[in-house]
Amino acid sequence: MVENRTAGGMQEAIRCEQVWKIFGARTQEALRAAREQNIEKDEILRRYDCVLGVADVTFTVSSGEIFCIMGLSGSGKSTLVRHVNRLVEPTVGRILIHGEDIGVKTESELRRLRAERIGMVFQHMALLPHRTIRENVAFGLEVRRVDRRRRAAVAEEKLDLVKLGGWGDRYPDELSGGMQQRVGLARALAADPDILLMDEPFSALDPLIRRELQGQFLELSSVMRKTTLFITHDLDEAIRLGDRIAIMKDGRFSQIGTPEDIVTRPIDKYVADFVSGISRLKLVHAKTVMEPYPAFAAANPMLMLAAAPTVGLGADLDALISGSVQSDLPVVVLDEEGKPVGVVTKQRLLRSIQGQD
Repeated sequence: MVENRTAGGMQEAIRCEQVWKIFGARTQEALRAAREQNIEKDEILRRYDCVLGVADVTFTVSSGEIFCIMGLSGSGKSTLVRHVNRLVEPTVGRILIHGEDIGVKTESELRRLRAERIGMVFQHMALLPHRTIRENVAFGLEVRRVDRRRRAAVAEEKLDLVKLGGWGDRYPDELSGGMQQRVGLARALAADPDILLMDEPFSALDPLIRRELQGQFLELSSVMRKTTLFITHDLDEAIRLGDRIAIMKDGRFSQIGTPEDIVTRPIDKYVADFVSGISRLKLVHAKTVMEPYPAFAAANPMLMLAAAPTVGLGADLDALISGSVQSDLPVVVLDEEGKPVGVVTKQRLLRSIQGQD
């Protein structure tokens, strides 16, 4: 089982416990073989004509966290996210939302959960073409029988939030792909859910529009603090958006960690190959690569470290480079109180940039 670490002291919003999903007529036979013999996806398909979608996945997501699940096509990430609102039923395993087991909820309770507490944003938004943008955003509220005036007010508020104020009377075919994705996000936010499930929402967009929407989503997240389960096949996107990332392969989690954890300490060759082309300049921080200050100062008494350039513990490699070019001395790392706690030499900095820290 992959180690799962959440932010200390944060309330838990989502918990998945030993979730398995196997598709096919011989599900229980395949499950027993996978558990007892540890056979993998291809062998399960060959022996039992069953598809292994998710295999023994356990993780938690804290309230307000953006948790990215990243994997190639067929890795099981979209299947997994659909378990969180029970669009897909697990073969075995439990899913808890704020401590409540959704596996025991009735159909009416599930509908209420989906309508009020969990919003979902897909790659293809399937906006209703005969309804205005305002009506599309307010559709979920209409289903809940919220009065017309309130629906319109909420829709306008959410359209303003995603920078589509003034577009409410237009129709979907009048909007670009990026604008339609914003409408989908506004529609999900209109119900004011606790949790957002986002399944590759930006992957069909042009790179520039995609990056713009990523930035806008981060702005919204910093204000609204929605718990978000974000699915992507793009590691750059996962690293930019995620507080933590899970790398998924053949239905299983290979590794869970912060972007810095994943890049600097890949758990196996598969993850290492994934992150090999990622720039470390904005991901790796001084506290990760520094040497302890007391030991370094004692070993190098002739260096005038009081005159050295300084950075904080959270400074990234880019900031360390900027400090390093100012002086022949190493860069001194200061804690929150301004006390020197570490040193980064030029040699150590170069090795860190190369990924040899």
